[in-house]
Amino acid sequence: MPARRLHLVRHGAADPFGRLTDDGHRQSELLGTRLAALPIGAVWHSPLPRAVRSAQILAEYLPGAGVHEADELVDHVPHVPGAPPAEWAGFFDGYDAAEAADGAARAAALTGRFTRPTGTDTHEVLVTHAYPIAWLVRHALDAPPARWLGLNPGNASLTVIEYRPGAAPTLVLYNDMGHLPPELRWTGFGGGPHP
Repeated sequence: MPARRLHLVRHGAADPFGRLTDDGHRQSELLGTRLAALPIGAVWHSPLPRAVRSAQILAEYLPGAGVHEADELVDHVPHVPGAPPAEWAGFFDGYDAAEAADGAARAAALTGRFTRPTGTDTHEVLVTHAYPIAWLVRHALDAPPARWLGLNPGNASLTVIEYRPGAAPTLVLYNDMGHLPPELRWTGFGGGPHP
């Protein structure tokens, strides 16, 4: 049965201005090497500079894959719970109803565009941000809308979801960083020890 395979990638580590750092470049190169053996047909990316540059680097390892911008992949808060969990109250402080509605519309556009089976075997890379990846994983698992909170993919990590006609989505990988050496894993998270 043919599958649409989305290889979801969080951009490489970036500085406060959204430019890839040296670590972010290296992370993207290592991920490109990992993906090079796959028949990637398209690389889609967010319009934000850190995702654009990560996609450009990946494309160097994926000759023949078209590179395209997709507004649906822009960084956004996909869902604001009506009553946020207490530990998330500060995160949602200041979001108004218009921003929440915009986030919901963007989330619907994201899933509407990328989660339908195509009827053929395809491999697509989506270079995006932590929140859209968390939303797509939540969607694939048919979890409640607020469950995207707490799903935190690392920079240049790989998440793979398969979509087949007539079947529920399959989460194949989540937040896989096996292509990165330990010193390049977990970039973008808070301090403290990580596996």
